[in-house]
Amino acid sequence: MANTNVFVFGLNEFNRRKLENIRGSESITFHKLLDRSELTERMHYPIQEILDHARQRLRAFSGSVDGIIHYIDFPVSTIVPILAREFGLPSASLEAVLTCEHKYWARVEQAKVTPKSTPPFAAFDPFDDQALQRLEQEVGYPFWIKPVKSFSSYLGFRVDRPEDFHAGIRRIRAEISRFREPFDYLLDQVELPPDVAGVGGGHCIAEGIIDGHQVTLEGYGFNGNIHVYGAIDSKRHANRSTFGRYQYPSALPTRVLEGMEAITRRFLSHIGYDNMPFNVEFFWDAERDRIWLLEVNTRISESHCDLFEKVDGTSSHEVAVDLALGREPRFIKGDGAYPVAGKFFLRTYGDARVERIPDEAEIRRVERQVPGTTIQVQVEEGGRLSALMDQDSYSFCLALVFIGGRDEDDIVAKFHQVENALDFRLGQAA
Repeated sequence: MANTNVFVFGLNEFNRRKLENIRGSESITFHKLLDRSELTERMHYPIQEILDHARQRLRAFSGSVDGIIHYIDFPVSTIVPILAREFGLPSASLEAVLTCEHKYWARVEQAKVTPKSTPPFAAFDPFDDQALQRLEQEVGYPFWIKPVKSFSSYLGFRVDRPEDFHAGIRRIRAEISRFREPFDYLLDQVELPPDVAGVGGGHCIAEGIIDGHQVTLEGYGFNGNIHVYGAIDSKRHANRSTFGRYQYPSALPTRVLEGMEAITRRFLSHIGYDNMPFNVEFFWDAERDRIWLLEVNTRISESHCDLFEKVDGTSSHEVAVDLALGREPRFIKGDGAYPVAGKFFLRTYGDARVERIPDEAEIRRVERQVPGTTIQVQVEEGGRLSALMDQDSYSFCLALVFIGGRDEDDIVAKFHQVENALDFRLGQAA
């Protein structure tokens, strides 16, 4: 029987272990497609060069190219549809992916089919000195600003008064060029609708503030049907912007999750999203019993894969692999070792220099002491926190901690145990 070859953008050891643990992995060989350093945390994304390198790697391979998967945001999320089309592999269309990736385009289409879950929004040029006056009229305070192409909370700022807008715009103007040129190149590959055509990679979006209980639905499109297989709660810190942890499964009422699923199906069917995984972020305003659609990400969430493995017995990578091979996923629920799992962010606020991080022996010791725990340090000794790339606008992440447990209280207690046991030392930033 011929071996199946699946190429994985930026494959690292953490994700290789997840992939090799999915059902049927014994008949699949996973190949790294470009190094992660070529794809993430760069000040400049040479999109054509990245595409050419990936093409060369695939064409030089002596065996069959049977599938391409990814779990990385821009630019990989937009490259996969191009390569899949060229190599005759299953994937969502580039148009459908860009509709989700372009924050303004997504809002335009969402407003057509699910207006009650779409906040007021407007596009603007961050270099337009008169933009604030228009946004005050069209959106109104308070609002959130971010580039039309960004990820997580990078270059995202809450605006309660003009001073907040001007402070955020200064940083956006300094850094938005990271995405403008590569995103515009991708937008040139499709026909944009008239009401989006003038809004390119150098533009921003302002949105009315939406809030509440945040939850993410993981799912996929296959043969014209949209499916959801999991819901994960996002727990934030007091500033309401910074993530504290992701927790699976969601504790929201079933009727609320069903309402979110209905909105997901309506929007993704409207744009023709198919044959690819997704995760969709929502807020539920419990006081008003209102669901808000935040955004659609065109991939599995790397943050959630370990949570699915702990609770369901297999990573969401299995869904991505099945779809890449043209197979309908058969995701089995509740077959894992733990009823509840979480991904915690060990964070600090304010710039500092990293004087000490836990060594490998210390990390393994803490993992043994706290069962069901995996720790990933995110900083290096001697580094300055402000030099870290792609952090949120208000904090710095020192480590990621994946934890499985009996219930929410158990995983929170385990995190505090890990937090107290890890010896990070921070000094004054020079």
